Amino acid sequence: MKNLVYIILGTFLGIVLYKSEAASWFRIYEMFQFDSFHMYGIIGSALAVGVVLVQWIKKSKTKSFFGESIHIEDKERSFARYILGGTLFGLGWALAGACPGPIYVLVGAEYWPIILVLIGAVFGAFVYGVVRGKLPH
Repeated sequence: MKNLVYIILGTFLGIVLYKSEAASWFRIYEMFQFDSFHMYGIIGSALAVGVVLVQWIKKSKTKSFFGESIHIEDKERSFARYILGGTLFGLGWALAGACPGPIYVLVGAEYWPIILVLIGAVFGAFVYGVVRGKLPH
């Protein structure tokens, strides 16, 4: 039952990403060329909603859909790691034309060349897992 809820929510999110063109390579290209506000509007509204909801969850001691307590750890403050990580993420996003969420949306929409990007993303996550202990955190 628990997994079914996640599948339904993930499918809904995929439909929203596809219909809003957030998974569109053209829209992502426009964003990186500073030609359109479309993607910045989507990202900005998601950021605003996320900030408000996280603060509300922290203050109200809200429980999860399944009645479990939600505990959000504070992040370690470090300027360099976020600049480096954000730069690498942005470069990968610009080169691939898709960030991690829309990769799955594009596979579901039968854009088969994106499978190479998915394989690269999974391999990159694996490599990070292997070298994580050696990186400065």
